[in-house]
Amino acid sequence: MKSNSTRSVLAAIGLALAATTVTAMPSFAVVETSTSAVNTNEEGLAMHGYDPVAYFMSNAPTKGDKKFAVKHMGGTYFFASAKNMKAFQADPAAYLPQYGGFCAMGVALGKKLDGDPNVWKIVDNKLYLNVNKDVSMAWQRDIPGNIEKADDYWPEVKDQTPAALN
Repeated sequence: MKSNSTRSVLAAIGLALAATTVTAMPSFAVVETSTSAVNTNEEGLAMHGYDPVAYFMSNAPTKGDKKFAVKHMGGTYFFASAKNMKAFQADPAAYLPQYGGFCAMGVALGKKLDGDPNVWKIVDNKLYLNVNKDVSMAWQRDIPGNIEKADDYWPEVKDQTPAALN
């Protein structure tokens, strides 16, 4: 069993890798000056256009279609089908990613990093995204503890800019 300091070091390494990944892939860059609690691009698209309902219905990340778009709490979500769009409209909280779609491990460390829709996990019927696979591996070493930390940090960081935190 790894100590908390080892986990912290691994998390720091993962976040360093995340920063490199984000720099190398600008399409996954968080909007550094946004105070939104929802992770969107400059145009307001949430989850990089992926369908949040598909994770629960198909157990896989699925790109949405702009013809099935819903604006919700500062973000525009795309859905793969009218059925998924209607399910979301009936109960958005059941499908929205936690922490506004920001990286769950990042939030556990008091940061707002981009959440990659291809790096995800459902825990207790809630969707969590992480910035990359390395960070996700660190997050998964102590999911309950990291969720607890992120839940504690989220009220403090949700309305701040990523630049102010990172």
